[in-house]
Amino acid sequence: MLPSDPFSSSGAADLAPDAPAAMARHLAAVTTAAGEIALSMFRADVKTWTKSNDSPVTAADLAVDTFLREQLQALAPDYGWLSEESVDSPERLSRRRVWVVDPIDGTRGFMAGGSDWSISAALVEDGRPVAGALFAPVTNELFLASLGGGATRNGAPIQAAQRTALDGATVAGPNGALDAMERHARIQRVPRARSLALRLARVATGELDLTLAGAAANDWDIAAADLIVHEACGAVTSYDGAVPRYNAPSPRHRALVCAGLTLHGPVLSLLQGGPGL
Repeated sequence: MLPSDPFSSSGAADLAPDAPAAMARHLAAVTTAAGEIALSMFRADVKTWTKSNDSPVTAADLAVDTFLREQLQALAPDYGWLSEESVDSPERLSRRRVWVVDPIDGTRGFMAGGSDWSISAALVEDGRPVAGALFAPVTNELFLASLGGGATRNGAPIQAAQRTALDGATVAGPNGALDAMERHARIQRVPRARSLALRLARVATGELDLTLAGAAANDWDIAAADLIVHEACGAVTSYDGAVPRYNAPSPRHRALVCAGLTLHGPVLSLLQGGPGL
C-alpha cells in the first residue's frame, strides 16, 4: 500500500517544500511493488514481440506499465504521463508536472534472464526531474533521489567518484566513442549494462567514473537516473554541457556524458575538441 498523500496534487499549485521527498517515497513504494510483478514473470514463458522501431517488448513490460500508470495517476490524476509503453499524447505538453516512466529499462536483459534491467520512474516539473526512483529487482537495489535531498541506494547515501583525471577511469559506453577516447587516455572499459538508467546510476555510486550514451536515449530512459546522479554530486549533460530537458514534443536526447563533477568538465573538453569524438 502506498503511504498517505501529504500534500495537494493540484497541477496549478506549487509543491510544498517537502513534496519532492514525499514524492520520492511514493515512487519507491510504487517501483518496488512493480518489481514484484516483473519478477513474477521473469525467466518465465512470457509473450514477446517486436515494436515498430525494432525494439523488443514483453507482456511484463505492459503489465508493469499498467500498474505504474494506475498507481501514479491515482496519486496525482492531473499530472501528465509519458512512458515507453504507452501511446504518447500531446496533452502532457500542457502540464507542469509529468510522470516519466520506463516499465522495464533493459528489456533485452530481462528476456535473456540477466540482472541488468530496472524499473525507472520520475516526476518531472517544468522540464527537470524533482523526484526519481530506480529499482533493479534481481539485485534488489533501490536508488532514490529528490531535488535538494540527496541520493541513496537501499537507504544509504551515495556519491559519485570525484576523480579529476580520465587516465585510469572506469568507463562504459559505445565502442566507437571509447576507441576514440583511448587515443587520449588509458581507460578501463566496463561492459555496458543493458539498462542505460543503471549505467548512469553506477556513476552515482562511484562504481563507474564515466558513462557515455549515444544519441538514442529517451526521457523515460534517463529522467530518474539524471536526478540520482545530480543529487550524488555528478552531472549528466549533452556533449555541449547542456542538461537534459524533459517533456518536450520529442522525448529523444542527444549523446550524453555522465560523470562526477570533477571529471565531467575535463571529459567535455576532450569530447568537444578531441579528434574522432
